[in-house]
Amino acid sequence: MMSKPFFSVVAGAALALGLAAPALAEQSRGDQASARKEMRAGNVKTLREIERIVVPQIERRGNVEYLTPEWDEVARAYRLKFIDNAQGQVIWVDVDARTARILRVSK
Repeated sequence: MMSKPFFSVVAGAALALGLAAPALAEQSRGDQASARKEMRAGNVKTLREIERIVVPQIERRGNVEYLTPEWDEVARAYRLKFIDNAQGQVIWVDVDARTARILRVSK
């Protein structure tokens, strides 16, 4: 049988996670809207252009698979997430959205 303090902690954590999910989804939509606004204004390349240029460069390194992008409004940069299937490591590739130049690769 669960004790009341343990149940309270578990219930509180579940409630907090449930409330945080909509906020995170809203932030993601805001990031996407910001990226679209910058693209329409001609300030940055589209995500598709960035992916077309950068993904093949990273995948040439071996058993690497592209997973997902993130947008950094302040830096006007995309952060592309890859997985190195051979080593089981995540690879982050920061890309200047104005030029499609790779800024940094980190594991």
